[in-house]
Amino acid sequence: MDKLVLINDYPYHVRIEGTGTPTWLFFHGFMGSLVDYEQVQPVGTRIYLDLLGFGGQTPIVSPERFNATNQAIDIVAILDTLGIEKVNLVGYSMGARLALAFAHQFPERLQRLFLESGTAGIADQTDRDARVASDEQKADRIERDGMAAFVADWEKLPLFASQQNASAEQQAFMHEQRVNQTATNVANSLRGFGTGAMPDYWPKLPNLQVPVVLITGSDDAKFTVINDRMAEALPSVARVAVANAGHNVHFEQPTTVTNILMEYANHAD
Repeated sequence: MDKLVLINDYPYHVRIEGTGTPTWLFFHGFMGSLVDYEQVQPVGTRIYLDLLGFGGQTPIVSPERFNATNQAIDIVAILDTLGIEKVNLVGYSMGARLALAFAHQFPERLQRLFLESGTAGIADQTDRDARVASDEQKADRIERDGMAAFVADWEKLPLFASQQNASAEQQAFMHEQRVNQTATNVANSLRGFGTGAMPDYWPKLPNLQVPVVLITGSDDAKFTVINDRMAEALPSVARVAVANAGHNVHFEQPTTVTNILMEYANHAD
């Protein structure tokens, strides 16, 4: 079932599949959409949504609206509108960063948190400033040159090299999602919720009482290191590395990710 949920004058596209418990909520990555996780189908009620500003041609959103606090408040409003109290929250990359922000702001709305290829932010202020400047350059380029030129370079990043092993059909699917985004919103997302703009959650990780599962691909060296470090700081955590996968684990290994979600959803804490 697809529906539009109007929150603070923004129409969120929501898709609900399955029935019963538990209830799952999925956050896609940068330049993604609700179909990102469509091959991941754990038992229960599954809620997929286009995050703020993403999913195709959408209303223009200001950079300030993209900040972690505002987006988390919107998500709570969506859950309230749907009559849902608690979820297992699953986020990938940018979506994992937003999921972590949500967990810190509204832990009472979560049963368990699954972070795929996520990070807790950038601790060093000099590094944060450099990342903000880099994201601003990317944003300017998107607005100047358009999505096609930006995506062409984005898909060449070493972070996504393993996606070249996917079928031509899968690669085309991913490419179409990216190029069909609203350029201004993609740019403003970088300004308002890029990795440099997001809060630094590293000092707060030891206080997070929600059970967390950290998922990375074994071929993603950068985020393997980041998530190993996060695992050391979190008080209630499981750490899972998926073989034959890079940064986008659920895209490359959807069945394995589905099995991981099911396994840990049934774990006793």
